Amino acid sequence: MINFFAIHLSWLLALHIMAFTAWMAGMFYLPRLYVYHTQVIAGTAEDERFKVMERKLLKQIMTPAMIVTVMVGVIMASIPDVIDWYSMWWWVKLICVFGLVSFHGACSKWRKLFYKNENNHSEKFYRMMNEVPTVLMIILVIMIVVRP
Repeated sequence: MINFFAIHLSWLLALHIMAFTAWMAGMFYLPRLYVYHTQVIAGTAEDERFKVMERKLLKQIMTPAMIVTVMVGVIMASIPDVIDWYSMWWWVKLICVFGLVSFHGACSKWRKLFYKNENNHSEKFYRMMNEVPTVLMIILVIMIVVRP
């Protein structure tokens, strides 16, 4: 099975990049939706519209894209000689991936708070949180492309 994956490494890499791009698009957009959601009154039609948008983005786009990104990443990392396990860039990248997965979990938790009309975070909080995936993505891309 590993030989099959090694032969098709370019295809795996393409799938990984596409899934990561979809995941990151959601990671950039969902906190921005939360910023706007804090500006509406709970129980209104606008509030309900945001709840639907947030749920669909998280459940139908972000979570499947995250799963594919991580699964394909694990497959590629398991191919011999693809990763130099002694290089620092790999461990920094891995920490950033764990950071993104954790942020995804936080986004899911915040969505549930909005759903139950129990959001206790401010617009400013979500504006700051909106920057987290950007910083992690910058570090990830540098680690993969430059491999310092």
